[in-house]
Amino acid sequence: MTSTACLRATVPNFGDDQATDRKLAVICSKGNLDMAYPGLILANAALGEGIDTTIFFTFWGFDMITKSRMHNLQFSPAGNAAMHLPLADMHLPQSLAPMPGMTAVATKMLKKQIADLGVPEIPDFLDQIVAAGGHLWACRMSADMNRLSIADLRDDVDGIISASQFIEKTEGAQLLFI
Repeated sequence: MTSTACLRATVPNFGDDQATDRKLAVICSKGNLDMAYPGLILANAALGEGIDTTIFFTFWGFDMITKSRMHNLQFSPAGNAAMHLPLADMHLPQSLAPMPGMTAVATKMLKKQIADLGVPEIPDFLDQIVAAGGHLWACRMSADMNRLSIADLRDDVDGIISASQFIEKTEGAQLLFI
């Protein structure tokens, strides 16, 4: 086999003839503001490509779909050595991160940066995902741990299911755990 034949075999075909039966399942396990966006951005991108998309909220990610918590997600700079100041290429000193009020300041800064990019806040982003055909599922164990029922969750959550049921529903999907 020539080197050209080997090269051709490894280059994916992104043409219109690709199968449209792709599925993506995103498992959102974090409720911090900075960890909420990656899963939603990827889910939204997948929906834009016509990919069947399901999001499963578990552990602290449950805060993203809990009515009483979804508007108050926070970002803490404590322990985040990668955090930098918005107008400079300087990292926030970790000695300042645990100071009183730093979570509120960091949350406000992050929300402003995200809004400046035109990215919606978490509840609005979830509205868009559902409107585009995405499915939201809540984890049974997390609901039980938090003593929450379907009435405590966003109205567009498809239901509360076990991890086993989630695995069955997403058979053949690409899984992303965030």
